[in-house]
Amino acid sequence: MLLRIPSMDCAVEEGEIRHALREFSALRGLQFQLAARTVSVDAPSADMPQILAAIRRAGFAPEVVSSTAAAQPAPDYSAREMRRYGLALAMAIGAEVLAFMMPDSTLGTVLGMAMAATAIALAGFSVYRKGFAALLQGRLNINALMAVAVTGAFLIGQWPEAAMVMALYAIAELIEARAVDRARSAIKALLDLAPDVAETQGPDGSWRELAVASVPTEAIVRVRPGGRVPLDGVIVSGSSAINQAPVTGESIPVDKSVGDSVFAGTINETGMLQLRVSAPASESTLARIIHAVEQAQGTRAPTQRLVDRFAAVYTPLVFLMAVAVALLSPLVFDWTWSQSVYKALVLLVIACPCALVIATPVTVVSGLARAARHGILIKGGVYLEQARHLRVVAFDKTGTITTGQPKLMAIEVLDEAGAPAGTARQSVLRWAAALAAQSDHPVSQAIATGLTVESPGPESVVENFVALAGRGVQGQVDGIALTLANQRWVQENGLSSADLEARLRVHAERGCSTTLLIDAKRVLAIFAVADTLKADAPPALADLQALGVRSVMLTGDNPLAARTIGQEAGISDVRAGLLPEEKLAAVQALQRECGVTAMIGDGINDAPALAHADIGVAMGGAGTDIAMEAADIVIMNDKLGRIPDTIRLSQATHAVLWQNIALALGIKSVFLLLAVFGNATMWMAVFADMGASLIVVFNGLRLLRLSMPSAD
Repeated sequence: MLLRIPSMDCAVEEGEIRHALREFSALRGLQFQLAARTVSVDAPSADMPQILAAIRRAGFAPEVVSSTAAAQPAPDYSAREMRRYGLALAMAIGAEVLAFMMPDSTLGTVLGMAMAATAIALAGFSVYRKGFAALLQGRLNINALMAVAVTGAFLIGQWPEAAMVMALYAIAELIEARAVDRARSAIKALLDLAPDVAETQGPDGSWRELAVASVPTEAIVRVRPGGRVPLDGVIVSGSSAINQAPVTGESIPVDKSVGDSVFAGTINETGMLQLRVSAPASESTLARIIHAVEQAQGTRAPTQRLVDRFAAVYTPLVFLMAVAVALLSPLVFDWTWSQSVYKALVLLVIACPCALVIATPVTVVSGLARAARHGILIKGGVYLEQARHLRVVAFDKTGTITTGQPKLMAIEVLDEAGAPAGTARQSVLRWAAALAAQSDHPVSQAIATGLTVESPGPESVVENFVALAGRGVQGQVDGIALTLANQRWVQENGLSSADLEARLRVHAERGCSTTLLIDAKRVLAIFAVADTLKADAPPALADLQALGVRSVMLTGDNPLAARTIGQEAGISDVRAGLLPEEKLAAVQALQRECGVTAMIGDGINDAPALAHADIGVAMGGAGTDIAMEAADIVIMNDKLGRIPDTIRLSQATHAVLWQNIALALGIKSVFLLLAVFGNATMWMAVFADMGASLIVVFNGLRLLRLSMPSAD
């Protein structure tokens, strides 16, 4: 069952709900989405009434919602709450004015107390509800401390301050919640980028607008120039420049044409496009990014778990300290009982661990949002924190360090005999292009594309085309029987020679695979094809080295090709010819030898190594779904520069986390000493508590503006 809990703002409330449900043995699981203020409860239907009652007893008001309703933004109650808290503050100020102007008047006292009580009721209803629920269960939390402090101050005659403290506390809590929501909503804003309707082609060929949620897969949708792509799909008509910044973080438009994939929420800048929908709106790449970030927000980072454990001990200790101050101060310091109780109440307000508890989640969420807005999808705070510890990064080759798109690198025409005089080379190239174009093998397609550029002209007709499994293709071109095959086929058919083997070896040493054009008697030409290095690979790897991170290549490709790419990229440790289980073993060995290890890949054969590495990173633009699911971090635009960016973001997040913890504890320590040995008032107490909270929140939000060199 899915529940929406409007007053569930942060990890504190999550902990309260978990504690309230701890005794339900039939409860199978809880999944919190703090951004949406929802919790999914996995429990038998028969137990749900008791579970709802337990949540209500904890001071919350759960609402049962459907998954569709939960997908909508949580209702924004802040404007209404601010009006109520503003009225409470006005009443508190009025009570303070009456106490100052009519200190000895009975009428002034009665009116002032009434105004103070009204202010406390307006601002503190939620605090009292949660606080007393915690006290009844024998627990001390932030709300319990505040409820006790305000009530005690009112009872000892400090009712103007009690009202002011509650009003200011409520207003500061609301400001803090809105600031935290800013971090949580940074990625949610992407939802607005995808249009609500799509121009869809009907069975009769006409076009009509449909809600994107109702557009089925395989439907044809049209995107006009300047419009946003409504759904993930493959272009079937037209070409255009696409701004993919919302998904990949890359602001430079990418040229797309027939056969290319496009993502929902991206911007069609120039031409009219028609595309075939490849995924429903709920499963688009954009939706998956948002869902993954929401899931990541629900996981607690190591520092957050540490702080939560500290707060669980800290809060009861502070309460005991306040009790000791109230009871022992008259005996030790010769204070009056009223003074002692007042100082104890001030101490309770100052010591509220709100700033400490909020310091970690807002920082982690800001870091996750910053990464997601630049095409780095981090699936949990633990990976965001752990990235700074990386000592070695293992890279797959094809599609990770290289483009994954074979390219024709060299052409050797060996025998021009039999071709028309003066056109021998052009004829040989035309024949090879015609045969290669008939095959869907990536190498053949690279040859066909490269030869079209090398020797443009009319296409030759291919007859009697036959594919040779694992060898190549055959057919008749311009009446000549030709074969476009690999070295193995040439050797098997006795057409190899020492000279030919030497030529092929030269290409192999350059990291190229070779395909040969053969007629009935001889080899006519050699075509060398290679997967080319990504332009950003060398600088990214140099950046990793500057960060003290070692790079290793793990690939299933042949050793010659792997070493060539390794040299171009700047990787000296190249391990080639590896099967998936051997890649996994290599990652395990690196973990034992070097420590925290990341694996970066994009294919099915990388999935075991990705899953076992301390941090698995998938190249999402061209990566398989299996690799993306197995990985802990997904680089949506395939830019290797985002790896060092992630490490720097992790370092910055760690620094801000400990800055916030130091600020929260430092501010409170100073004011605690003032409360016990100085003249701290409840005014100072509330500013110390909520001031510290707002400082750590806004410090954490700085990560939303952190510079990322490969993106900015």
